[in-house]
Amino acid sequence: MNLPFPRWFAEQVEPVPDHEELRVSTLELFFDLVFVFTATQLTVRLAGDFGSLPQVLLMFGVIWWMFASYAWVTNAVPPRRITRRFFMMLAMAGWLIIALAVPTAFAENGTVFALGLLGVVIVHGLLYLQSTRRFLRMFSTNLTGAVLILIAAGVTDGLKYALWIAALVVMWASPYLTGQKGFPLHPGHVAERHGLVVIIALGESVVAIAVGIESAGGPLSAPTIGTALIGLTLSASLWWAYFHADLERAEIALIQATDQVRRTRMVLFGFFYAHVPILLGIIILSAGVKKAVAHPGDPMSLGAQLALAGGVALFLLGSVAFRTLLGLPGKALRTITAALILATIPVGGFSAALQLGLIVVILVLALGTEARSPVHQPA
Repeated sequence: MNLPFPRWFAEQVEPVPDHEELRVSTLELFFDLVFVFTATQLTVRLAGDFGSLPQVLLMFGVIWWMFASYAWVTNAVPPRRITRRFFMMLAMAGWLIIALAVPTAFAENGTVFALGLLGVVIVHGLLYLQSTRRFLRMFSTNLTGAVLILIAAGVTDGLKYALWIAALVVMWASPYLTGQKGFPLHPGHVAERHGLVVIIALGESVVAIAVGIESAGGPLSAPTIGTALIGLTLSASLWWAYFHADLERAEIALIQATDQVRRTRMVLFGFFYAHVPILLGIIILSAGVKKAVAHPGDPMSLGAQLALAGGVALFLLGSVAFRTLLGLPGKALRTITAALILATIPVGGFSAALQLGLIVVILVLALGTEARSPVHQPA
């Protein structure tokens, strides 16, 4: 039931019926590009100091929750009218502020980050309340999380981390406080929207190659170009791992789940929770790739070694969780592959290019083995 908002705000537009097909709009794609800038900033923060990983994890947890929330609201009420498009663009301004504040969100720009988040939360609430009053409880938890982070900006480190963790718990717990009934979701839109975010994030791993080479300075040498091509092969392999068959199969699984509550839970666990390690993996490995291509023949620091192997392994384990939660085949091989990739960590202590190349060889062989199996062909 719609709340009694003014006519200019409500616009008398009903949510798209659950059974109708809904695709991602160009405004949503534009919105995603601004959001992914936050992922770029997280990579910059991590590459600058691998000891900042706890901060990156907390920021990503809050950022991903609110992005996924926007994916859900545009699934319920597409941004087809002027007012909703205006609010989406207003939210993009909030995301830009968040992204700009990411590198120093736990220092001097904590208040800036929190205010950007507060704006994103408020706009999201106004958009969703056009669709259903059931969102009021979740709106209050999102608002509480943003206020906790605002308070955290003015306290010392120990309490700061505690408040950030509390904010994350409050936000992530809201689906269990609200329940999953009354939130119809369109399978095609869910799959396409999350797929677009993954592919844009993979683009960040390619950008990391260029940034790493530029930071090193000097002329382009054959080893540098070779390492860059290996880095590109890594990004292409991760694209294959996600898009070759899994995304299409996942959409079919959602379509076959005709019960609304069951479908909502599948989206929550498969496309929100399981995508946490997938996207975090891309962010972390991008920081490692940036370091690897800057000085390919040199040994890497332990942090860079862990980021390179750990990021790829995290991505693969996220894909295992994704397959498990949506009932897709092929989990054992990817788990083994993740373990083998983690075993390459010591190699980075001898040569960055050697560790990167070994990771790519392991990954390509595993994906090639999968491709020969009939159950891993696109549906």
